[in-house]
Amino acid sequence: MPLDLAMVARKRRQDESSTEGAGGGSAASSKRGRGGASGNLDLTCTICGKASSTSSNLAVHMRTHSGDRPYACTTCGKASSTSVNLAVHMRTHSGDRPYACATCGKAFSQSSSLTLHMRTHSGDRPYACTTCGKAFSGTGHLTVHMRIHSGVRPYACTTCGKAFSTSGDLTRHMRIHTGVRPYACTTCGKAFSETGDLAVHMRIHSGVRPYACATCGKAFSKSSSLAGHMRTHFGDRPYACTTCGQAFSTSHGLTCHTRIHTGHRPYACATCGKAFSTSSNLAVHMRIHTGVRPYACTTCGKAFSTSGHLTVHMRIHTGVRPYACATCGKAFSATGYLAVHMRTHSGDRPHACATCDKAFSQSGNLVSHRKKMHMPDPE
Repeated sequence: MPLDLAMVARKRRQDESSTEGAGGGSAASSKRGRGGASGNLDLTCTICGKASSTSSNLAVHMRTHSGDRPYACTTCGKASSTSVNLAVHMRTHSGDRPYACATCGKAFSQSSSLTLHMRTHSGDRPYACTTCGKAFSGTGHLTVHMRIHSGVRPYACTTCGKAFSTSGDLTRHMRIHTGVRPYACTTCGKAFSETGDLAVHMRIHSGVRPYACATCGKAFSKSSSLAGHMRTHFGDRPYACTTCGQAFSTSHGLTCHTRIHTGHRPYACATCGKAFSTSSNLAVHMRIHTGVRPYACTTCGKAFSTSGHLTVHMRIHTGVRPYACATCGKAFSATGYLAVHMRTHSGDRPHACATCDKAFSQSGNLVSHRKKMHMPDPE
């Protein structure tokens, strides 16, 4: 049954009146006699028995039973039980982080978050799991961890029924249904459903690429992008096309590849109408019209339209050849060069002439063949 706070308040006033009558004095005089404290007022929760030091603290506590959250965020709608909690929440939108770590400088929106963070420097993990012994720096982390053992997922989506072990996971999931994207980029306006996605996006504008490949030096803005890239060195391609069997190192690569079979090209150039299967290919194509070459070599000044072309070019100066043939050991500066070389071992000639059926291992050789053998000589 829902808790009737008004009834609780009336009962409390009646108890207070009875106390005053029995004591022969007023509540005000009782407070004065106790140095401004609550005096004889009973500030104990009638539901769970928890005692509070002030009537306002008791009122806040009662909301844990009633579920009342009267303070709503005007940006994303999230509601809080106290104005203090709302003020802390608002910092997720404003970016305000007033509590800075004196050791590493990392800043936080809450003092409690700073306290937890400081344990990463001290190594203090005072809260241990009684089942497996794993220790944590905060009670909240331990509580969530214990659900791994219990299987409890107390936060269920009212739309699709999917359940989660934390309220935060449920909140993020609900945005799939609502379409809410409360975290907007201050540079271009693009909005995101999570702060982490916004942080990654901001690296597009800042140019920060904190995840570097230890083999070839190529850097990425996301750890997942680096993980996918590392498979180009290991040869791991876990995502296979069900139509032709070609395998890819990332699921995104497979998604883009399947459009070769479906013919789907959802990204069209507004200038010439040419369509592409990926947004990145369209972005690169647009530079043909704009002439933009944003990636310049710091050694010789030559500029390129893509970062990949610049990376390959830089190996001319550094001499780095990270892609080695597993058969003969010959190394190359780009995977494309290695792929062409491998055909000398496999005998693969995928570029066939439509006129005479002669085949070549490289498309450039086919073009030269067609010009030499099949195009009429100028008169």
